[in-house]
Amino acid sequence: MRRREFITLFGGAATAWPLGARAQPRGRMRRIGVLSSEPSDDPQSQARNAAFLQGLGELGWNVGRNLQIDYRWDARSHPRYVTEMIALAPEVILAIGASIVGLLLAATRTVPVVFLQVTDAVGSGYVASLARPSGNATGFALFEFGISAKWIELLKEVAPSVSRAGVLRDPGNPAGMGQLGAMQSVAPSLGIEISPLGVRDADEIEHAVTAFARGSNGGLIVLPGSPTVRHRKLIVTLAARHKLPAVYPYRYYVTDGGLVCYGPDEIEQYRAAAGYVDRILKGEKPADLPVQAPTKYETVLNLKTAKALGLEVPATVLTRADEVIE
Repeated sequence: MRRREFITLFGGAATAWPLGARAQPRGRMRRIGVLSSEPSDDPQSQARNAAFLQGLGELGWNVGRNLQIDYRWDARSHPRYVTEMIALAPEVILAIGASIVGLLLAATRTVPVVFLQVTDAVGSGYVASLARPSGNATGFALFEFGISAKWIELLKEVAPSVSRAGVLRDPGNPAGMGQLGAMQSVAPSLGIEISPLGVRDADEIEHAVTAFARGSNGGLIVLPGSPTVRHRKLIVTLAARHKLPAVYPYRYYVTDGGLVCYGPDEIEQYRAAAGYVDRILKGEKPADLPVQAPTKYETVLNLKTAKALGLEVPATVLTRADEVIE
């Protein structure tokens, strides 16, 4: 059940595409690219892309009428897609995933880039500052490092007996160290020992979680990253099998059976990214478009999973949850 409306920086987007004043005039076909670290058949990839296309449609851009989109999926596994995309000469590239943004900006500092699924754009060198990016890239940040401390606090709140937290993370994500640092700054006060678990694929995930679960009083914190997103159902299954309370970064982990999440509505950022693509196509420069960050995060709890783990969820968590799945 929904507990309160999720408010984003940009507000809710209308579901219908306007047909009148905002439609783009018929003329030359404009060309953009989408370069994603995720595979095209992932349901979340499809939902993200649908939101992006909806946002473009609301601004009058329609594929086949005045817009051509070249896609390259699973670019993390196929780095050559970066050079292929640049060779297609798109007017702007939507880059999804920190690892992809890094490869893309190493290859071009002229093609405009709008990025998504990035945590530390400044520290990673993608932009000079959030307010004034200065280069050829801008976009939408997902998390501030301080949010990581909230994850470990939430884990202790829903599972007070936890004294060890295994942190599943992508070792190739440059933001991971900052996130770990934020958690380690509060872990001692909560009586929790942090164990970083670097994972790159399904085999490493299964091995890491199984080995960690051999100890007692353990729980998991799953950081955002390509491996943990791609293999989210495996992670949820392993957490259930080993009776590990787990905190996740996105709602879709919880709808797949995960315990609880605290994070932004990333789908809304894909609609908003269409607005930046529109502005660049109309002549604005990424250097003048500030990097945007969520202003509201949501807590979603799976009560059925909590019961299966034998957890009595505190009333404080239930009260502030934006959604409880029963």
